[in-house]
Formats: sequence, structure tokens, C-alpha cells
Amino acid sequence: METAGARQSSGADCESLAATNRSDSEFSLKSRSDSELGSEPGRTRPPGHTPRSTGRNTAPCRLLSPPRPPPPASRGCGAGPGAEPERRRRRCPMAVRGWRPAVAALAAGRPRGGGPGGASAPGAGPGPEPGAPGGAATAALYVHWPYCRKHCSYCSFNKYVVPAVDEAAVRACLVREARTLLRLGQVQSVTSVFFGGGTPSLASPQTIAAVLEAAAEAAHLPAGAEVTLEANPSSASPARLAGFRAAGVNRLSVGVQTLDDAELRLLGREHTADEARAAVEVARGLFPGRTSIDLLFGLPGQSREAWARCLEAALGLCDDHLALYQLTLERGTALEARVRRGALPAPPQDLLADMYHTARAVLAAAGFCQYEVSNFARKVALSTHNLSYWRAEQYIGVGPGAHGRFVPWGEGSCQREARVQTPDPDTWMKQVQSHGHGTRRRAALSPLEQLEELLALGLRTDEGVTRQRWGRFSPQLPLRAVFGVPGEAMALQQQGWLLLDGRGLRCTPEGLAVLDSLLPGLLCQLQRCWARTAGTGGRGTGAAGGQGTEAHGGQGTEAGRGQGP
Repeated sequence: METAGARQSSGADCESLAATNRSDSEFSLKSRSDSELGSEPGRTRPPGHTPRSTGRNTAPCRLLSPPRPPPPASRGCGAGPGAEPERRRRRCPMAVRGWRPAVAALAAGRPRGGGPGGASAPGAGPGPEPGAPGGAATAALYVHWPYCRKHCSYCSFNKYVVPAVDEAAVRACLVREARTLLRLGQVQSVTSVFFGGGTPSLASPQTIAAVLEAAAEAAHLPAGAEVTLEANPSSASPARLAGFRAAGVNRLSVGVQTLDDAELRLLGREHTADEARAAVEVARGLFPGRTSIDLLFGLPGQSREAWARCLEAALGLCDDHLALYQLTLERGTALEARVRRGALPAPPQDLLADMYHTARAVLAAAGFCQYEVSNFARKVALSTHNLSYWRAEQYIGVGPGAHGRFVPWGEGSCQREARVQTPDPDTWMKQVQSHGHGTRRRAALSPLEQLEELLALGLRTDEGVTRQRWGRFSPQLPLRAVFGVPGEAMALQQQGWLLLDGRGLRCTPEGLAVLDSLLPGLLCQLQRCWARTAGTGGRGTGAAGGQGTEAHGGQGTEAGRGQGP
């Protein structure tokens, strides 16, 4: 993961937010970080770089550090709007993938804002969370299968390679935790389900069916709701994929990564290019119009020509959805160590930018619409589940190391929380067996933090942050009141990177490709506006209810604290 040093401007005092990755068991923006974004899978999430900030910092503002995965680069709020040359912007082919404002404070044990005395501006708090009493609570469900057959050379996700898996015990715990957390959130309807990992295609169809049955029992799982499973070509035989379809899966995300055998060996993948092609063909037959493939670019030593050949081969193979992720060299992985020692070359930033822009042009010519920084679809084959993340909707994370964002109505709370489950599978199972869940940490998100997440995630998409969605989180502080006044956002609009109109706030196609360099200034502008509105410096020291805590003893279990039956 790439990081950049902090920069300060105008005497501003920026506080650095420590980043963590899912395997650290700290909070990440998504359960698995992108399921497809995540499709996390064994790939690295959507690419991020280390651009300089574009926003002028005229008030204290927090500095983003790279969350892993998906990692954005560390950035400050210095140098005023327009201070960046075009060349520098071009070196940031992809955007911030996920930003988790609760991470650092939780890790450091600092209290969170949002309760009485917290960072809630007068009259500017979020509106009722979907599912408030009197409404129907909805949430997406992410389920993490943590096991793999081998360690890929580039993967730093929460995965385990063990001699044998007691699948019956894991299945029972996944089922029990799903029931517990869905009832804790008083979820009435599950909007989508995503099985990520790890390698979830190593689980049996029986396990997948059991989790889906538990979700349908604890909440309503509508017929036709999107149910995605990530699959590696090495564990995607026709019989196995047919079993998953019979279990209730209706969408497949295949971790192809590359269609070059030498590159697959470099990545430590189990499959060959021919096996990947065969797996995708079978998947398309079983899940027509609902098969996605993941590709990586920016591999050490990969040339423009090699990437162009991979794209051409993928277009001849893929269905109607494709996700492109720039490889992020994560500390602690074998591939990163080889690059650090000089055994492999690190790809130049300009080459990475060229690869990304080439892919956008090639896919557009093939009829694909880029609906998110790393995701492309045609024939309206968008990922419903991932859209729920980018739209800042509720989601519940089940399984070792999974993350969630939801309101625990069953405890009498009405404030959204960020939660992370215990990452080690054995420890997690013991906790689920004892408490009904394996939640390790939780932190209430203040109204400002929720807006920050909404902004950072929503701008990843072509639709951006709509006025209606912003209004649900901030009914008394309109979007235009924050970004329609002189400041970073207006400068970025004048430069052609951003649009603010009756629909909402969104990046232009050019801006979407350099979101990393736009977000810090926009977040600073939001924080300053919030501080002026609240009159408290923008963030209070927080009430006890907003403080990050170790979960056991502080979270309801199956039997108590007002949960559903």
C-alpha cells in the first residue's frame, strides 16, 4: 500500500488518522472490502495512489491515512485548489477505495462524537436511519469464508490456510451469527447477500444454503434478491457451481486476475489461464448475464502491451460485468518483499495511469459503462450489493474479520455503528458459541463521520452523492450549503473535475479517475462547514455511547437486550 507524507498549509494542524486493514481486526469500510471492490477477495481493491491534496486547509482538518484494503494514500489538506499540475493529477489513475473515519480513534481508544456533547451540529444530525421504529429496516449481508488452499503472493486479506476445516462447525457459527446480528439490527428485509473471503467457493453448497436459510428466517430475503459468491477458477467445477446455484446463489464473481500464465505464477494463483477461461464459460452458462470477472493490472514488470492483450482476451471471455483493480503491494506479502528487495521492478506511476485510461477507453468502446471507480457493466448488470456500500446503506458483516455498518435497534440504540468481527476463525467460533456473535469491536458513528463516509463512498460512483441521499443523513444542512459556496468544491467545479447541480454532487469522468486527489480538500471543506455550524470545532469529545469498545459484555447476545426472537 502506498502512503504519502502529511502536508500542512496555512498553519493548519492536521491530525493523522491511522489506517488499518481487515486482518488487523480494526474497522474497514466494508466487510471485506469490496466484495467486489472487494471481491476482495484475493485481489487488491480498487487502486489508489499518492497524489497531493488539492484543497486549501484554512481550519484544523484530519488527514486521511490509507485504509487497507482497499488503501487510499495518506494525504493532507495543503496547497490550494488548482495548485496541482495536470501531470501530477494524471498520475492518480484511481480513487480512494474506502475511508474509515472510525478506525484510528477506535484503535487509540479515543471517544467518538455524536452523542450529547459530540460532533452533532444543532439541527444538522442525520435523519432517521432506515429501519427506525415504525419503518422497515433493510440491510445488505456480507458473509466471510476465511479459508484458502494457499497464500497468493500479493494477498494481505483475512485468510487462513489450514490442513483441515471443520465445515460443520463453521457453518453452525455462520448461521448463528447471522441470526444474532440480523435480529440485533431488527432487519426486516435483506437487500442482497455477498459471500467473500478467503475463497468462499471452497465452502460446500450446503453451507451457502444454510446461511441463506438463516437470513430468510431471521429477516425476509426476497425472491430474486442478488446473492453473489466469489469463486476461484481452481474451485469452480461445473458440478460445484451448479450446486451453488441450487443453494440460492444467482450471481458469480470469478477471480481471474489475469489471462497470462506467467503473471498467474507471479501472483501465486492456483489456476492457469485455460482453467480461468473454462471456469468463466461454465459460470456464464449457469449465471447468464450475472457473471463478473476480476482483473488486476500494474503487476511488477507488466507492460502496456501485456495489459492490452489481457484486456482483449477478457473482452472475448467476459459476460456483462468486469472489475479492474490496480495491484497494491501490501507490506507482509511475498510480492511486496520481492519488489522492496529490488528483485522485481515497481511499476511507474505514469504507466499505471496509462493502463487505467486505456482500460476505460477499451471498455467504453465495447459497450461497458463505468459506474464506479473500478467497476464496469453493460446491459444494466450492476452489482446491487456493492452499490449498497457506495450509497452508505446499512450492511451486516458475518464471519471472521467481517465488517458492518448498522443500527443495533435491539439494544435500544438509534445510532449507526461500525463493527468488526474477531478475525481469527478459532477464536471467532468460540465467541459465537458462547455469545451468539463474534463482534470484537464497535464504535458509534457521529453524524459528521456518517457524512464523511457518504461523501468518500458516493463520489466513487457515476451517480455521486444525490441530494436525496445527503438529505437523509443531513436534513438541516443541505448539500449546496456545504459545497455550493466558495472553497475547494467550487474551484474543482471550475477546473472541470466536479459537478454540483440539482441531482447532487458527482465527479466528471475526468474527476472520477483522480478522486484520490480531490477527496482530501472536499472532506476538509465539509469539516470546516460542520465546525462553523456546530460552533464546537467540528468534533466533540463524545459521549460514552459513541466510544469504541471491546464488544463482549458490551453488546447484546441472542438471548438478551431486547433482540428479536
